Amino acid sequence: MAETELQEPGPGQVRVRVAAASLNYRDVFMVSRFGDVGIDNRIPLSDASGAVDAVGDGATRFQLGDRVATIFFPDWISGRFRSSYAPSALGGEGADGVLSEYVIVPERALVASPTCLSDLETATLPCAAVTAWHALFVRAPLEPDDRVLI
Repeated sequence: MAETELQEPGPGQVRVRVAAASLNYRDVFMVSRFGDVGIDNRIPLSDASGAVDAVGDGATRFQLGDRVATIFFPDWISGRFRSSYAPSALGGEGADGVLSEYVIVPERALVASPTCLSDLETATLPCAAVTAWHALFVRAPLEPDDRVLI
């Protein structure tokens, strides 16, 4: 655990006061892997929700006080997944995670929180959503006429 000065978001960035973060199997795996490869001082966890606390120059998607959630791959905005998106995964080898009182991320790394869910509930969604997508579109690729029972 460490204390640092509260940083201001840079251009295109947003600072979020974290209200809730969730722990996923992937997070446990990454922490154990970091120990194996010697990555020190990396902030773990990928999934969080909270409120926008500060907005950097040029960031226009969110306003102060907006409830937001992190997304798993901030560099993957649309289209097919590319391996070049992997380093942007929060709490991974290339990017700090969200186990912090405040996080600063590019505005593209956030989505609006559903109004019908609490911060605790919202914080459980990002990794779960990517896991579901992976199951449906990578492991067992859906075809146009396929049906999914939920």
